[in-house]
Amino acid sequence: MPIKRYFADALPDAVSAVAPSPLSNMKGQLFNSALADTLSLPESMQSMENLVPSVFSSDSTIAKNAVAQKYGGHQFGSWNPELGDGRGLLLGEVLNNKNLLVDLHLKGAGQTPYSRFADGRAVLRSTLREYIGGEALHALGIPSTRSLCLISSESNVRRETIEPAAMMIRTAPSHIRFGHFEYFYYADKPEILDRLMTFCLTHHFQSCSESESPHSALLSAIVKRTARLVALWQAYGFIHGVMNTDNMSIHGITFDYGPYAFQGAFKQNAVLNHSDHQGRYAFDQQPNIGLWNCYALSEGFSRYIDKPTRQSILDTYEPIMVQQYRSSMLDRMGLGSDEHSIDKSWPIALSFLQAIAAQSLDYNQAFAWLSQARATNDFKVLRNNLNDIKSLDEWWPTYHDASTDTFSSMKSANPLLIPRTSHLDKLIAMAEGNDWETVQKVVNCYSQPFIQPSDDMNWLTDIEASQNSQLSCSS
Repeated sequence: MPIKRYFADALPDAVSAVAPSPLSNMKGQLFNSALADTLSLPESMQSMENLVPSVFSSDSTIAKNAVAQKYGGHQFGSWNPELGDGRGLLLGEVLNNKNLLVDLHLKGAGQTPYSRFADGRAVLRSTLREYIGGEALHALGIPSTRSLCLISSESNVRRETIEPAAMMIRTAPSHIRFGHFEYFYYADKPEILDRLMTFCLTHHFQSCSESESPHSALLSAIVKRTARLVALWQAYGFIHGVMNTDNMSIHGITFDYGPYAFQGAFKQNAVLNHSDHQGRYAFDQQPNIGLWNCYALSEGFSRYIDKPTRQSILDTYEPIMVQQYRSSMLDRMGLGSDEHSIDKSWPIALSFLQAIAAQSLDYNQAFAWLSQARATNDFKVLRNNLNDIKSLDEWWPTYHDASTDTFSSMKSANPLLIPRTSHLDKLIAMAEGNDWETVQKVVNCYSQPFIQPSDDMNWLTDIEASQNSQLSCSS
């Protein structure tokens, strides 16, 4: 099936045509066969061998149809209209096996009209982190962009140091961000905003288009998806790092991986982005920022929905987020999450969270220990890893009596491994050393987080170096 260009054709004044700029000696290193099998890709993109020339050859139709999208965004709370795809290009859309549209987006493709003073490139470090992050979250059941392939090169770019450049083809239902709506609203371009709304309703939110109030239904759907996404981040200790509105997807998926990480030693107010001096995007602030971003998005709907209706839609965010968070947490703990037992179960869950925070236990490992203890009915598995035994000694009998017989659900909710920053750093060094065979093995492990890795991959379960460390936004 040829790649379509629905967005570019519907909104020609919201894009700029740009051909991708090749890197030196490009080599396809990672190809996501499992993802590719779900997509109706052109034959030339169905294998890594043909993919690079199909995108970069001088007569490539794919390259000729590539566009950069224009948008704005609230960055650390301040409006910035001078944004857009500064290094990424929308190659077009294909259908997946559910007959839904999927974007193909080339990241690190070179300069565009929206690059400003940047070089339009992406470094191998951040590209590999994003590839793995998308696969890991997808495997955990957290909605995310996913990468079709990763392409290495012999080109170097300057960031804080000189680093190798890379590219990736990223997939998502679309690359429409909160910042798209904001930009055309603040730029006073109602005709383009109308077409953006129509495009979303026609191609991505068809059920909303059938509503008596399609625009209200669209905003409501985005708010609900965002609330559920943030709840899942909180339940699994995921810290996005840069929740600017240009990094927020209308589909409620994890989008634009930067200085992301999973909680190591559990700290509610952990800040991992070293540019976030005020802690705006701290772990415990993510639910509030998700709502703040929905408020920012809702301004773009003010021509279509009156203020009281917008507010009533925004008021649904918190109860949806709380319900999803509690349900996910209670599933992780093997406690009843139905409406009849949640009032009894939730205080037990809170006590556990308070205990692991007080003792700075590794967040996800603590749940793995609890899962093992529940499976064996032996508290020693967890007890042996506590610094302050008394804090949970009195808690265990209460938990044990309240826990259900759903150990299988606990097992499928508590990963044995997650991408830890120290392990990703080691993996990046392997990639820079051209050990792509090991990199692929690690990607496979993160794609199956509930399965014990083979002996040669056991280092991925090491938590000794899992302290939270700050990360750079440079990518």
